Order: sequence, then C-alpha cells, then structure tokens
Amino acid sequence: MGFLHSSRIYLDHNATSPVHPSVRAAMTRALDCIGNPSSVHAEGRAARALIEQARRDVAALVDCAAEDVVFTSGGTEALNMILGPDVFSAEGSVEILLIAAGEHAAVFEGHRFPAAQTGIVAPDAGGRLDLAALAEALDRHAGRRIMLAVQAANNETGVIQPVAEAAALVHARGGIVVCDAVQAAGKIDCRASGFAADALAISAHKFGGPKGVGALIFPSRKYHLRHGVVRGGGQERGLRSGTENLPGIAGLGAAAKFAAGHWRGAADQLTAWRDAIEKIILARVPDAVIFGREAGRLPNTVYFAVPGVEAQILLMNLDLGGVALSSGSACSSGKVKPSHVLQAMGVAPEIAKSALRVSLGWTTRDEDIAGFETAFTKALQTMRRKVPRVAA
Repeated sequence: MGFLHSSRIYLDHNATSPVHPSVRAAMTRALDCIGNPSSVHAEGRAARALIEQARRDVAALVDCAAEDVVFTSGGTEALNMILGPDVFSAEGSVEILLIAAGEHAAVFEGHRFPAAQTGIVAPDAGGRLDLAALAEALDRHAGRRIMLAVQAANNETGVIQPVAEAAALVHARGGIVVCDAVQAAGKIDCRASGFAADALAISAHKFGGPKGVGALIFPSRKYHLRHGVVRGGGQERGLRSGTENLPGIAGLGAAAKFAAGHWRGAADQLTAWRDAIEKIILARVPDAVIFGREAGRLPNTVYFAVPGVEAQILLMNLDLGGVALSSGSACSSGKVKPSHVLQAMGVAPEIAKSALRVSLGWTTRDEDIAGFETAFTKALQTMRRKVPRVAA
C-alpha cells in the first residue's frame, strides 16, 4: 500500500478512504490551472471547464442531470444546507423534521428546525429504519409538511436503509426526503431514482477523493433552497457563493468517475473479505457480536464487539500491531464515545462500549486480511495475559 508505510494495514475506509491515483492526477492538473472559474478569458474558461466536467461526473454517479449538483465542502455542509424549514416548493415550506435514529451527527446537530418541530424515528433490532414507526410518526403529523432525513447506509453498522420504501410513505403525504448517501456512494448502487429521494448528500473522501469537498444534489426539480447559505458572487446557483475549490472539485469528479466504474466489480470481493474478517473474529471469540449481520449491509463493513473488552483498549492494541480501524463514527475529538446507533438498536451498554468497526476499500488486499488475523489474535493474547477472563 503505497499511500502508507508498508507495515501498516488500513481498515478504516468508512472514516476516510485513501486518495485514488486518478484523483491525485486530476487535482494536480487543476492546481496547474491558473484561471478563476468566473473569469471570461481563456484561463478562466479552462478552469470553468474542469468544474463542469466534475459536475457531470458526479451527476453520472447518481444518475441525475449535471445542473442538479451543487458543490459543497462535504457531506456535513450539504446536510446543514438542506435540513431547514426554508426548503421551498410550490406547496410551501416544511413544518416538521423527522430523523431516523441512527443518523450522523451532521443531521442531529446541523439541522435548523426548532426542537418542537422535530421527531425521531426508531430502527428495528437489526438497525433498519422501522417503516411502521415511520408511518405512525407521519400519521401523528397529518396535515403538516414533513421532511425525513435518512441515510442510504449507516456509517457504523453498514446497514442499508429502506430509503425508497420510506420515500413512498413520505411522498404519499406530500413530504420531502433528504438522503445522506455519504457512506453508500462508491459502495452500492446510488442512482437517485433507486432512492426516490428529493435531495442527496455525498462526500468525496469516502470513495477515494480528497477531504473537504462534497455535493448536495437535487434530483427532484420540485424543491430548492429559498436562501443561499454563503452569499456573494452567486456561484453554485447562488447557494454557495465564493470562488470554487477547483482542485477539490476536480478531485471529487475524478473520484466519482472512479467509483462509478469500480463499485459493482468490487462488491463481491469486498463481501468475501468482510465475511472472512467475521469468521476470524468468531473463530477466536465465539461470543463476539456482529451488529446488523442479519440485515442487508454494505459489502465493506464489519461492526463487532468482543464482550468484556473496552473498544479503546482493543483499538490501541490493534494499532500497536499495525492495524488501523475505528470505534465507529469519526469525530473531531478523537475520543471513543458511546454509539447512539447501537443505543437506538437496543444494544446493551456493556456490549456497545466494546464496539469496533472494520471498513474495507479500494486499497484492501488479501494480505491485509491475513495481517488483521495476526494482529487480532496477538491483541487478544496480550489482553488475556493481563486480564485472563477477557474473551476466554
């Protein structure tokens, strides 16, 4: 793995997937493009051409029109932009926000609805949005415009959510569906028509692109934002003014092009590696818990717990053994926090505090699986010597 020292094994693609060589090349070309994309001279037109090509490549990934794509700094900004009462349509503004309980912090912390106008929809025990609970929530708010925020796939468990089924329920009542497709893009089919959502958010660094760039996509022409979130020169349809991040956008476009041609062929291999990881874990810890195992999941994600072992301790031992993985959703503090996703699924706190996530990606190789097996076995042996009852 040339992007890191060869002694390291990187199994944390859901946090950030390493930059693909085609992306690096596209960004280098963009850095050499000196013009401002808003300038009318040849240099400016060349810069604008790179942006519009990237827009087309992102649109192709989700099968929508290029003009539906608005570039942002990432998934968090995209969700912050769209999750507010000021989404406008001919039918009027939104009155109620319903949030699937396993959503990312960008939804819970980033929306702009008053607390009295929000509600949480629980998942089932497998981590999928409970459609019956959603129907009940919609009935409670009958007669009011509703927005549902739901992930395409959960970033911790990898469980794929019933977005299209949820959208059918919401649309039947005249509501709007916002889909956080950040973890799904580049891993499963993310055509907008399959989700039937009115807005999608994606982030480049989850599928081989650079950090700090993403997109908000409006496949439904019925809706738009009443006000821009960054005001100035009117770039990005007036929603996000300011000179565009040309290298980042070019990188996003290249990553989207790579992902569109890569995900389907990679799915079977990723699934095989995922299943091999699970067999390794269960062979050494027969009472280990694999979260969401009975549900449809992303092909690259294993979220597991070793009972009696705190996640941070096992994480540190694996890191010392040369393996990088995660305790769940990455946050700015770097601290291991209890998972609200597992809490919503009804997982006991003593199990939830042991949860670790393996997430595979385009850099993964057979030797990485073997390396995980060696490091995991050694980590358990080390902890058993210190605390003999651990994972016995």
